Amino acid sequence: MSERYDLNGKVAIVTGAARGIGLATAEELSRRGASVVVVDLADDAAAAAADSLPGPAMGRGADVTDRGAMQAVVAEAVERFGGVDVIVANAGIASRGATVRATSTETFERVLDVNLNGVHRSVVAALPEIVRRRGHVVVVASVYAFVNGVGAAAYAMSKAGVEQFGRALRVELASHGAGASVAYFGFIDTAMVHEALDADPAFEASQRAVPKVLQKRLPPAEAGKAIVRGIERRQPRIIRPRRWAALSVMRGIVNPLLDRQMASDADVQSLARELDGRGGEEQSTTA
Repeated sequence: MSERYDLNGKVAIVTGAARGIGLATAEELSRRGASVVVVDLADDAAAAAADSLPGPAMGRGADVTDRGAMQAVVAEAVERFGGVDVIVANAGIASRGATVRATSTETFERVLDVNLNGVHRSVVAALPEIVRRRGHVVVVASVYAFVNGVGAAAYAMSKAGVEQFGRALRVELASHGAGASVAYFGFIDTAMVHEALDADPAFEASQRAVPKVLQKRLPPAEAGKAIVRGIERRQPRIIRPRRWAALSVMRGIVNPLLDRQMASDADVQSLARELDGRGGEEQSTTA
């Protein structure tokens, strides 16, 4: 699979594509000549995003946690465009920072359902087409797949699960001539980051636990370009900003040391106590 995967004339489904990374990915796919199916929770937002693309596109409202809804999206894509070659399972949500003890069961399970089960249901709906057309799957994880998820355990759990799902898919699809990539993003300048992190007073304190070299933010366009280049090159991993790649490679050595350091660091423990006090507060999720 070293040969470049040409996206011209291909059909791609992108979930969570009305804004942010999803929309940037849809735009880049469209520029490469792909017909794009924009999927988002709200039908009007999906339609507006599809209308903004330079090439053939359609927008459909669907909840990625609804298996039947995603099957219907795939069926309509096949009917409209003749098949499905690529799926980018990007849709995800985050919740306000809180410890496991302070997070409501409903919020915790909702994050897992969208970010992990929603990725699975989206991909599985498209897999028969991906295999038939020797296509490609991208699942969007996060650097939280391999860094400590203090204050965001549900999010980190979901992204670690997505990573394992994507890795397994890559091996399982190889014999069919199809491929899969796992995308890991650090801090991308999206609405979700603004709503879930920047709007939270505790975020500034949490940033002190992250080395400054890893705090760089990228615009969604950079993430979208990275995903599309990853598809064209059939890359197993897509990591942006690239500086996170070293930590991913060294995780088996670095993570135990970081966990130990964080368990005794005064600033981190102060933050944990603050987040522990959020039990009973409103814990809405944000896309």
